Amino acid sequence: MRTMDTLKKLGLSLDLALEAHELLRGTTRQEVPGVKEDKENYDFANVTTVTILNEQGAQIMGKPQGTYITIEAPRIRFESKEIMDDLSELLGKKIESLIRIDPQDTILVIGLGNWNATPDALGPNVIDATMATRHLYTYAPEIIGEGLRPVCALAPGVLGITGIETAEIIKGVVDRVKPSLIIAVDALAAANISRISTTIQIADTGINPGSGLGNKRIGINQESMGVPVIAVGVPTVVHASIIVNEALAKLNELWSSNIMTATYAQKITPDLSHELSSTMFQPFEGNLVVTPKEIDDLILNVGKTIAAGISQAVHPGINRENYHRYLQ
Repeated sequence: MRTMDTLKKLGLSLDLALEAHELLRGTTRQEVPGVKEDKENYDFANVTTVTILNEQGAQIMGKPQGTYITIEAPRIRFESKEIMDDLSELLGKKIESLIRIDPQDTILVIGLGNWNATPDALGPNVIDATMATRHLYTYAPEIIGEGLRPVCALAPGVLGITGIETAEIIKGVVDRVKPSLIIAVDALAAANISRISTTIQIADTGINPGSGLGNKRIGINQESMGVPVIAVGVPTVVHASIIVNEALAKLNELWSSNIMTATYAQKITPDLSHELSSTMFQPFEGNLVVTPKEIDDLILNVGKTIAAGISQAVHPGINRENYHRYLQ
């Protein structure tokens, strides 16, 4: 398939397991060995769970073995409080289904990304609205209500700001705080522009920051951190080369349907498409990404929704009716 060819040539990977599964199944026209897919439908969202069952599935998908839950909710763009409440409640239940620690254990919430770059500021935005309670157990235990657990939160910044690998900062905090679980939130790259800020992926396999844009960083996962890591991500950008590639593919389809122009359709091959996009984006060294002009509002809204969902997942006493009282 065109998009898969382009991704390989650009050295990019698909952050969303759902998209990787869609493309692979479309290419082979059969089910992917070692991968299972389940779907759920709600009035406000569709949920797809892609489970990579074994090493064969992991190699084909290019992702670690584990569970990837994708929530697609296009209506979140309309900033409806009801939709945000519904989505945060569903998100909380899906995150909770992956939490396998005792109620009194500490959870560390990490907001990955660059707070100075809006499309990459999802993680820090979530941390701004996250309810941190760990310090209360030491300094004010008398005000801790029932149904709360010790939670701490950190936005460690990025390598370009701190000069330190993000994974190194997190590992230092883990060694000191000793949480039983990490929940890491990060912005992702999508192959489909309609999924920007409307799709949330939850995975129990951890995360590799920047992988969708070709940046190789130390992974934040159980192997590197020593504790389980649940990753929550939302696409905020699409690589410009993918958009060009898909536009040319659509043009091919239109031309192919017309006998008079069918000859030209055969000339726009994946190789030519890649050459055109590489030439166009050469001033940016092929690293141009696209994001909507309203990304500021989208990041703010989805950040609050994720923070509310995490709060409901980690604190048994917080639900959609009362979490607003705890948001910072």
